[in-house]
Amino acid sequence: MVEHAYTNSLINEKSPYLLQHAHNPVNWRAWGDEPFQIAKEKNLPVLVSIGYATCHWCHVMERESFEDPTLAAVLNESFIAIKVDREERPDVDSIYMQAVQALGQQGGWPLNVFLTPDGIPFYGGTYFPPERRFNLPSFLDVLKFLINTWKNEQDKVNQQTKSVMSYIRQTSLREQSSDELDGLSFQGEDKAAALFERHYDKLNHGFQLQQQNKFPPSMGLSLLLRHYHRTGHANSLTMTTNTLKAMKFGGIYDQIGGGLSRYSTDYKWLVPHFEKMLYDNALFATALIETFQVTGKKEFADFANDLLQYIDRDMTSAEGAFFSAEDADSEGVEGKFYVWTQEEVEQILGRKTAAAAIPYYNITRGGNFEGKNILHLTRGAEVVAKEVGMRAADFAVELKTARDKLLAVRSRRVRPLLDDKVLTSWNSLMISAMAKTGRVLDDADRIQKAARAMEFLLSRLRTRDGKLLRRYRDGEARYDGYLYDYAATATACLDLYEATYESRYIQTARELMQRVEDKFHGENGMFHETASDGEKLLVRQISGYDGVEPSGNSNAALAFLRLSAYLTEPALARKAEKIFSGFHDELMEYGLNSAFMLQALHLYLGGLKEVAVVGKRNDAATRELLDAVRKRFCPTAVFAFAYEDEIESTSIPLLQSRKLVSGKVTAYVCKQGTCLAPVHSAEELMKLLSYE
Repeated sequence: MVEHAYTNSLINEKSPYLLQHAHNPVNWRAWGDEPFQIAKEKNLPVLVSIGYATCHWCHVMERESFEDPTLAAVLNESFIAIKVDREERPDVDSIYMQAVQALGQQGGWPLNVFLTPDGIPFYGGTYFPPERRFNLPSFLDVLKFLINTWKNEQDKVNQQTKSVMSYIRQTSLREQSSDELDGLSFQGEDKAAALFERHYDKLNHGFQLQQQNKFPPSMGLSLLLRHYHRTGHANSLTMTTNTLKAMKFGGIYDQIGGGLSRYSTDYKWLVPHFEKMLYDNALFATALIETFQVTGKKEFADFANDLLQYIDRDMTSAEGAFFSAEDADSEGVEGKFYVWTQEEVEQILGRKTAAAAIPYYNITRGGNFEGKNILHLTRGAEVVAKEVGMRAADFAVELKTARDKLLAVRSRRVRPLLDDKVLTSWNSLMISAMAKTGRVLDDADRIQKAARAMEFLLSRLRTRDGKLLRRYRDGEARYDGYLYDYAATATACLDLYEATYESRYIQTARELMQRVEDKFHGENGMFHETASDGEKLLVRQISGYDGVEPSGNSNAALAFLRLSAYLTEPALARKAEKIFSGFHDELMEYGLNSAFMLQALHLYLGGLKEVAVVGKRNDAATRELLDAVRKRFCPTAVFAFAYEDEIESTSIPLLQSRKLVSGKVTAYVCKQGTCLAPVHSAEELMKLLSYE
């Protein structure tokens, strides 16, 4: 058993991030009422330090500062120190991130914010080095400055807190930007597509929206697919396919084990920040399978399957839920787990297999990353096979052998930290991706894995009275769910329904969205991020920003729209309309930040089609029509299905009273209150699902 010189109260927490700091000499406390009460009694300022388990610079600051006994002594004497896992408490993180930005600092993690005992911020920043560098003050200098300010310049503290609180309150208030639905049109989508085109990197693909780093733009690519599907604008599809392939072939994708890293540190998608996040991979898989639907190109289905096999192997619990992330670091070195020397590869593979793998993965003696190689692809297997004088079939065999051997060797290395907590919204994103992939590829096993994960959420992270919780780890479910936990889970239920046609998923989605109506409703039809009966923080925020994952309001709009069709309740569609109206200006003027909500708006503006299919058992025509429904890209429709002998007992209003016409499989299509004549073939059905 390892002996530790220090242990603080974080030892009692479940969060991997908090547990990483449990043996710091800093007297850390978890977020709660108690540390603020102590701060009031002692009249001390509060340090709230926010990060997450796979955050590289969080690790750096811990090693440099929070493990330093001298610096810890200063913190313990003059501050009350609180650690927060931003993935468990995104509400706390969001408020204090906004505060730091109000103070003129760039946001990021670790996020270090200094508060009054009432929780009001007056100073903050991100990473502070142990000595002055990067044009940043040392952390100790910051602490000394704040100790003096707190003791001798309370007027400055008071002035700063008033200014910050005024900003936070102002930005948390949202007035409905338009009362009229007439202002909502495909113009917002067109403008977003034009902005993507303007920022498109024609050489390396992706979008140059940052100074240097390139983040996976998966939600934007899914929006561009819809734009192409509606308009036929070829460049929207070209940007999508080229960017997906650039990421899949680049160093940002783990060529040996599968899975997408958080972002690329260069324009070429070559050198990643090596951490892998569940939400990134879920959104990437969704964009891949949708691109397969649009193009019919098998490579995109293969890409999606490769990614999901990584999730199966490395990111799935024994109970079927999905873990949150894998760290960038192993043995204290970023990327060490993933990189190779040419000599290693030659020794592991032998001459024949190495002759195929080395040119294919662009492995060199000098390497491309600190003397080692990040494996990446620059040309297809057929091209490389010709270069090395091998038949394509033989070359493919050698590549599979190479990948299997390298993966086996790598699995014996010291792995990066696995953040094995289960987060509700992130799991829901992956459930949606798996359900869609299984549906499109007719993969019953993939659908079953999605269903198993949903069963975990509903049995372990949902209370008897219907409340969702945010996080599960080590037998404990904790923290009230946020808007996007409810809305993403409802959306995942609807995706599972379209993969399984089990009506219970629609009922569960309705129950979840009813709780959203009851507990999260704000003024003007938009929804708060936190529940009305949740912990009271400085403000209750409302957001439509689709950042690293879709916002709660974006998911809510999509769920309400789809439910309105299944349940034939127009009132639910009006709730989505209110969300769209509330975020009118963002949607119409700068959709790059609203890519998921624009997808929901696409469903609305495209004339939401309600498709009810009644089939015959053991019938070829039923299978053919159903196959088309499941495989085609139909972003403006929802689909319900039942066999003729199930109609009388169905609980789905969209299916009730439907029947076979002339004894044939029959598809009923209704659009905006008008029902069209029933049809019997896939060709007839697809004509009815156009944008006309």
